This record gives sequence, structure tokens and C-alpha cells, in this order.
Amino acid sequence: MIEYKTPAEVQAMRPAGEFVARVLATLRREVGVGTDLLDVDARAHELIRERGATSCYLDYHPSFGDSPFGHVICTSVNDAVLHGLPHRYRLRDGDLVTLDFAASVDGWVADSAISFIVGEAAPADLELIDTCERALTAAIDTARVGQRLGDVSAAIGEVAAEAGYGVNTQFGGHGVGRTMHGEPHIPNDGRAGRGLVLRPGLVIAIEPWLMATTDELAKDRDGWTLRSADGSRTAHVEHTIAVTEDGPLVLTDRRNLA
Repeated sequence: MIEYKTPAEVQAMRPAGEFVARVLATLRREVGVGTDLLDVDARAHELIRERGATSCYLDYHPSFGDSPFGHVICTSVNDAVLHGLPHRYRLRDGDLVTLDFAASVDGWVADSAISFIVGEAAPADLELIDTCERALTAAIDTARVGQRLGDVSAAIGEVAAEAGYGVNTQFGGHGVGRTMHGEPHIPNDGRAGRGLVLRPGLVIAIEPWLMATTDELAKDRDGWTLRSADGSRTAHVEHTIAVTEDGPLVLTDRRNLA
């Protein structure tokens, strides 16, 4: 069931979006070569406690996870692209890191992800991240009243295809509200002019993710972490946005928080 938020409810979601954005901006500043992934999780947990927020990941156990998640943030490195389970690993020079974070504030959820390089960056990694970010920007710009869900998906797929990347549609964007994952599902490729007509009050997470030389996934033994099947580098970015009469509203905007 797709839920539409009133203008007042969209405004009530702003604190959750700001908090999630602020946590990711803080971690982006603090995480570097030598940082342990378990320390990233601990820092995110600390920020949740300070804010009085609630983690959406802790003990989360959907059908695609083999066990309850047990942490408050996803930390995916290099060939890991989604649902990276924090573990004892110190980041190395040149690692490509994705942090995916969702939390609830006052009963409303926001969800966002960033990808970045610690240390010296390889040009191919920067291109991969840039393509994801451009795809996200294109999709957000398309998420306007009267457009269709397929237009949003197609915007992502077009940017990826123009850059020479394949797209996996097993996991994608989703509705956001009182819970982290809701309807509708938003594939990262699709046909323009098809699907749900976008109406004011639709709040969704849009999340392009790409793998450098494959569109196939492999799951780790940990039962959560998803990697590129061929070991190639990956990237993933995400924002929670609201469709409004005045255009798309990015609830997890970090631009003034860096």
C-alpha cells in the first residue's frame, strides 16, 4: 500500500532527514585511512543516542537478510555495494567506502547513503561515484508531480548506460515514512512513461548503485553483505525526497552540513 503524506507530515519528516544527513556528513569528515568499520558503527550509535533517535537497522531482519542485522549502519567497502555488515577492518589507502544510514526521529524515518574514497583515489573509482551521483541528481529532478515512476527509474538507467555501466534491478529505491521500507519499489532502470503517476505527498528513497564491470551480485557468508560477482568496485548513493507541488524536496540534503 502506498501512503501519501500531508504537507504537515512532510514538514514533520524534516528533522529525521536533517539528522540522517548530519550523521553522514559527520562520518564523512571523520572516516579515513586507518578507521575501523566497527568504530564507524560505534560512532553512528553514539550520534543516535545523543539525538534520542532510533536506529532502523538494529535487529532489522527482512527476508533478504540471513539473521537480524545487529548494527546501526551499513559499511560497504570496495567490491561490497549493499548491506555491508560492519566488522573488524581498518580502512586502507584507496578504499572505496559506502555508508548507508537510516534512522527514525519522532516516529518518522529518513534514509541516505554516500560513497567516497579514503586516501588517494583512483580515477576509475571517482568516475564510478560521479556516475552514481549524477544518476541520483537526474532521478530527483524527474520526481515531479505528474511524472511517472518509470521516468525516475529511466533517468537512473540512462545515466548509467551513457557511462557504460550495467544496472542490477534486484534492489532499488523504496517508499519511506513511519517505516524504512515501503511501497513503491523504485528500480534503478525502467521505461519512461510507465508506472505510478507521482502525486504530492509521495516520500521515497532514491538510491542508484553500480558495479564497475558486472550487473551480478554475490552474498557474503555473513548473510548480509552484497558484493559484485566479479570483485569489481562498486558505489551507492541515496537521498530521501518528497514529491511536492513546488518540486522535489530533498529531506536528507547534506550540502550545507559538510
